[in-house]
Amino acid sequence: MSTAEKSVRQSVTLPARVARRVKSLAKTSSTSANRIIVDLIEAGIEARQQERKRFIELADRLARSRDAEEQTRLKEELAVMTFGE
Repeated sequence: MSTAEKSVRQSVTLPARVARRVKSLAKTSSTSANRIIVDLIEAGIEARQQERKRFIELADRLARSRDAEEQTRLKEELAVMTFGE
């Protein structure tokens, strides 16, 4: 987060197990629980964006593919991404 960015106070309720893990991470990292939560949220947002990008790339490859085996493999990858294993 850039220093020029305005911070917004947000109240979030965490399950006790998650709160303990956040406190533990903060302690081992010598930082605040707030910083850990922000880092985890930013990492999660980035991961979600990368997952979306990967999905679109696979869908584009499927649309362009003329090989039946590759189409089947790409469909399976997209199904796993969408519905899990």
